[in-house]
Amino acid sequence: MVRRLLLSAPVLMSLFSPSWAEIPDDSLRAYAVNVHRTPLQTWGPGYGIYLGKGLFITAAHVAGRAWLTRPKVVIGGQEFPTQVLKAGSFEGTDLTLMSVEEGLLPLRLRLRQTKLCEHAPKSGDQVVTVIPEAAVRSHIIAPERIPIGVRKFSTAIADVRGTGNSGSGVFDVQRKCLLGIMSRKISQSRTQPGTGKTETRDIAKYFVPAAEIAAFLPSGLLGK
Repeated sequence: MVRRLLLSAPVLMSLFSPSWAEIPDDSLRAYAVNVHRTPLQTWGPGYGIYLGKGLFITAAHVAGRAWLTRPKVVIGGQEFPTQVLKAGSFEGTDLTLMSVEEGLLPLRLRLRQTKLCEHAPKSGDQVVTVIPEAAVRSHIIAPERIPIGVRKFSTAIADVRGTGNSGSGVFDVQRKCLLGIMSRKISQSRTQPGTGKTETRDIAKYFVPAAEIAAFLPSGLLGK
């Protein structure tokens, strides 16, 4: 059973900045934003990640149908209207790419650019899920732990409670690159022998992996 998570001067600076491996988890919160629909969604906060050059990525079901929801990104309590450049779907690729006029964004954000991970997620890898309010560590689970019927959602983390929800970023702990965008919970139902009572428990959270994000982004958008 799979459910949506509704309730988680550059060159000069680089000469004096620490290596990615030395950057603390909390510093990644600078890349995280809230996503608001219009009117504001009643089910709780949605999240997104700043990619650079005024571009933000979130889960498609967080933004919803843009012509209707008119999504905004929220940074430090301030809302910024967006233009949706590309929208996927919850049933397909659960991603939506939005842009904000770069000159409107805080300077601290305009100087940043998120690096997409080039390596595939592996079972046991340490990750950190990132939202504006928190950065929480978890780890990638083995695909064999995912029920066969939904095993196509094979990039998943443990620690369902307490980690970032839909649209939050999943970063590699060591490389500090973006491994994926959180999409949904994976749940499993079991019927108790004798009583016939059915219990459903959340066992993992699926994230759209960086390789799919890279394929989703229009070519050359980030100057790569």
